[in-house]
Amino acid sequence: MAVKLRLSRMGKKRQPVYKVVAADVRSPRDGKIIEAIGLYNPKTNPATISIQENRALYWLGVGAQPTDTVRNILSKKGVFLRIDLLKRGLSEEEIAAKMDEWNKKNEAKHAAITKKAEVKKVKKEEKVESKEEANIEIESASEVKGAASDEAPEQKDSE
Repeated sequence: MAVKLRLSRMGKKRQPVYKVVAADVRSPRDGKIIEAIGLYNPKTNPATISIQENRALYWLGVGAQPTDTVRNILSKKGVFLRIDLLKRGLSEEEIAAKMDEWNKKNEAKHAAITKKAEVKKVKKEEKVESKEEANIEIESASEVKGAASDEAPEQKDSE
């Protein structure tokens, strides 16, 4: 029996939550599964991913093929790095040290991305505020012109 690691959809309309499952390739997307090994929620910011790494390692070890999306999810969680380190024959202590180093790099990368997104948001807000101020100035200038043009004909009549 060929096994795939893939996503099974759950949740309401327009609010998807996916289970990461090991399933027979012949079963439908939301059909019979062998084992659920995690959850993936793409609607949160950042996407919520919880995977039982030991079960993912087991299924990959016995030949289960992940879909592209599941491969990306497992890669983000460091499962493929752990597999590579195990294949190299490193001890558990060395693997733990490498995984800690990798996690620190990922945290720094995510912090930089978050900071960049915040800067963009602030710039966008400043741009909107400056446009609103410009519109207010234009409106006040047109009101002043309108008031001045209303007064001008009265002065001509008095002369």
